[in-house]
Amino acid sequence: MSTEILTSPLHSMGRATRTLCLRWSMHVLVAEDDGSVAAALVSALGRAGHTCTRVARGSDVLLRHRDAQALLLDLGLEDRDGLDVLRDLREVSQIPVIVVTARGDERSTVRALSLGADDYLVKPVRLHELLARLVAVTRRYNPPAEPTRLETAALSIDVDARRVRIADREVGLTPNEFGIVVSLARRAGTVVSRAVILDEVWGDAYAASSRSFDVHLGQVRQKLPELTITTVRGFGYRLEDAV
Repeated sequence: MSTEILTSPLHSMGRATRTLCLRWSMHVLVAEDDGSVAAALVSALGRAGHTCTRVARGSDVLLRHRDAQALLLDLGLEDRDGLDVLRDLREVSQIPVIVVTARGDERSTVRALSLGADDYLVKPVRLHELLARLVAVTRRYNPPAEPTRLETAALSIDVDARRVRIADREVGLTPNEFGIVVSLARRAGTVVSRAVILDEVWGDAYAASSRSFDVHLGQVRQKLPELTITTVRGFGYRLEDAV
């Protein structure tokens, strides 16, 4: 893999592009298996005012994506093909993704975009173009602010205080139990995939915590018998928003 990933230094960028990048700073997850390429990307992004976390494995992308505002994804990672990682990531997250890869064939490009990549750049990339596209895809992604109080027909949750009330009584929940209830209550009446709940509560949709999830969900059902949590086989769970 060529280490000549960047074809223009930061000082050669247009003034408007450089000013925009410095004003629009973000934390970027850089998924790249080649250490020298990753170092070049991290250095360039740092000079443009961004902070970075570098990973080399697809499993780490799925662990660390919630800490970042954008992802630069190589397709040749140490443990998995980047396209497979992208498919799994899109099951749980809409984080902006720019594929930065040596694969310039049309098939890879089309597949990456169809799996949910926001942009696709072939190495070597022009620095000013990479930075401008990074800002552009991030601007398009505006996740709504999460409410700090949740109400269903039977349930009241104060997210900041981590308090749950049901039928005029307060219920003590462990952190993981609380996370499961919040994840379901945010989408009451709709099906939430198992992968999404695992990602939000444990930070990894494909972790070995899957069995732990079953135990914690059972405890939630025991502690909150007034709630109806319907299992949708092969997909996930729905908190029924009815008395």
